[in-house]
Amino acid sequence: MPADPLSIREAWSRIPSPGGVETEYERFTGKRMERILATVVAIGSGILGAQALIAGITTMSWSDAARIAMLLAVFIPLALMLIACIVGRGVRIASGAFAIIYVVALAAWPSFVDPVGNAANQPWIFFLVNVGVVAAMLAFPLWLQFAWAVGLPFVYGYVRLVEGAFSRDFWVTTAFDVSFTLILGIVIISLGWMFRSVASGVDEARARAVASYASAAAAAAAEEERAAMSALMHDSVLAALIAAERAEGERAQDLAVGMAREALTRLANTEAAVAEEGSDEPVGAAQIVIELRRALSEIGADAIVEERGGIGLIPGRAARALVLAARQALGNSVTHANGRGLHIIAEGRGDEGITVTISDAGPGFDIEAIGADRLGIKASIFARMAGVAGTAEIDSSECGTTVTLGWERP
Repeated sequence: MPADPLSIREAWSRIPSPGGVETEYERFTGKRMERILATVVAIGSGILGAQALIAGITTMSWSDAARIAMLLAVFIPLALMLIACIVGRGVRIASGAFAIIYVVALAAWPSFVDPVGNAANQPWIFFLVNVGVVAAMLAFPLWLQFAWAVGLPFVYGYVRLVEGAFSRDFWVTTAFDVSFTLILGIVIISLGWMFRSVASGVDEARARAVASYASAAAAAAAEEERAAMSALMHDSVLAALIAAERAEGERAQDLAVGMAREALTRLANTEAAVAEEGSDEPVGAAQIVIELRRALSEIGADAIVEERGGIGLIPGRAARALVLAARQALGNSVTHANGRGLHIIAEGRGDEGITVTISDAGPGFDIEAIGADRLGIKASIFARMAGVAGTAEIDSSECGTTVTLGWERP
């Protein structure tokens, strides 16, 4: 049964791209760590909240509307925070709301208590001081977390002293409680920061590894495709050469010419699709100069590319042919003349054309003596420039060699 094209298209669209996969999983460990912290906070805050709730209910008169309002104002946001931590949604908002509401409720506590109390008996709201700190850890940035961990114990201490009318007994117990909650709060914030830092480091290492693996996989796939296309082109060119070698009659020669034309067309198409050398997008002559300097750097030659004339735009195919032919000439100069006296001139004529001249002071060579099987000059320079309607001239003597490459707009 043939597959439905729409179904295939829909299935293909659901496959995530490498960039999408990296974006989705780049904070995997960080998200898991946030989930763990929220769960631990929910458990600890639930236990302390239950203790505070029991103390508040058992010590409160149900006829005191102000204390009931205080109880509801604190425990409703706390319950919402616990639910958010368990569910894993809205943790930051619910925790931030409780942290702020708790500070306000704690600061307003003296308005709801007797002026003098018993230093040994702490009201239920004081059981939640560290719960306010962990709520800040889940909701706020690091600097604000430490501000909460340092400031909240002192708010608690001031309220406790106001409740006890600053009596001596309250000073002693309050100093101990403030010190304990201050140290515990800083430890909690530090542990949260440490766990998050470790998780962030793991995520960054994973992101770098995924990017490296993706790059290696892309390079391997490109190389495999290039090898397959090279094998295909080899068969096409070989078949054309065999047909040309065996062509005896006019019909056979026409057939060989047709096969050669088809092989060259397929080579050009392969060059455009795989090597990205066949585009006809306009290229500035300045880009050709940049490519020539890059070629010199790659082969380790010490020479200067001199620019002359006006810089214009030429078709990308012609520009690439010029660069590749010039690369071949530079390689020949370095190989056979050791790059002695190497000099490159790129002379632009606006949008009308460009001329690239590569000269050296080597021993030179006899062009006519080059064997038919040596394709370095004939194929890589002459044939390549002829393929883009360009020109190539080589003048060589015992005083040196000059290669002149040119292209003019027809």
